[in-house]
Amino acid sequence: MRLSDCHNFHDFRELARRRLPGPIFDYIDGGADDEATLRQNTASFERCDLVPNVLRGVESVDLSVTVMGQKLATPFYCSPTALQRLFHHQGERAVAAAAAKYGTMFGVSSLGTVSLEELRKAYATPQVYQFYFHRDRGLNTAMMQRAKQAGVDVMMLTVDSITGGNRERDLRTGFSIPFRLTLGGMLQFAIKPAWAINYVTHESFKLPQLDEHVDMSGGAMSIGRYFTEMLDPAMTWDDVAQMVRQWNGQFCLKGVMSVEDAKRAVEIGCTGIILSNHGGRQLDGSRAAFDQLAEIVDAVGDRIDVMMDGGIKRGSHVLKALSLGAKAVGLGRFYLYPLASAGQAGVERALGLLQAELVRDMRLMGCSSISQLSRANLRFR
Repeated sequence: MRLSDCHNFHDFRELARRRLPGPIFDYIDGGADDEATLRQNTASFERCDLVPNVLRGVESVDLSVTVMGQKLATPFYCSPTALQRLFHHQGERAVAAAAAKYGTMFGVSSLGTVSLEELRKAYATPQVYQFYFHRDRGLNTAMMQRAKQAGVDVMMLTVDSITGGNRERDLRTGFSIPFRLTLGGMLQFAIKPAWAINYVTHESFKLPQLDEHVDMSGGAMSIGRYFTEMLDPAMTWDDVAQMVRQWNGQFCLKGVMSVEDAKRAVEIGCTGIILSNHGGRQLDGSRAAFDQLAEIVDAVGDRIDVMMDGGIKRGSHVLKALSLGAKAVGLGRFYLYPLASAGQAGVERALGLLQAELVRDMRLMGCSSISQLSRANLRFR
């Protein structure tokens, strides 16, 4: 199987499964507990049907949107995700380059493997910094100042990860950073030597956003342990309001799922919210973001930019979210599987296929611009 054989999300997932050692594939692929929310994130789109209009003259299609003050050529962006250079040695460099090629936004995680400064200098496309709120308040202030000095366009505070989700696939394999694998996990690495060769022949793995603040060299640190031990479960709305004032710019909350919280985000001065359940990786049994979208847009959509992520595998999923009132949608696994499969070439192919799907679907819907999408285009089963 080659990159040219990949025509959709499922093809990229299969190619990544073949190329990655099992523990790393499961880290990308898995969710919390029984993974019910992970499945519902996509199933929620399938309970909604599109109602197209015809004979509308859609020779040209404009996919551009403006979200949190950023003009994007597409209504999708690459959400920040952790540990990208574990999946392919190019990591965030590949994702940033692909996002820039398609004129959209990309994010850098606190657990990113390339520095936000390097990426800001290399790519002019809008850049988001995903921030985790640590117990060490001095660390929080230092990280925000660093992002401001680097020229980050949007601060994105993740609010649904004050403790780690129960990701049982990782527990079975022993996946952690640095590696501390179970016997079964080590065997999975042994049967995928190409990944190991790639890993050891490129620059050493590091977490440059945290290198000066968190020492992970003394032992294995699972991602769940990082969330549980390093992040602050005592974070409150007052803490976030102070961050919004300190940042004094485009500021969004990632992980909002209730109308009450959406209203609070408006009150404290946030400019955007992202409806998200962390890809089904935190609270299993929580509602899909798409299912919450309409009521939150109705409550605050005229006062704050509402986005969503989770479960998006097709251009039609993007159209449904935009029709309900989302300003844009975030992609996670959608670009991680292609990254693992082929680096920058993989991410570019995936984003290009999604863009082509959107243009085709917009024409079939009878819409020449995103602004023409509305709930009149939808019916729920």
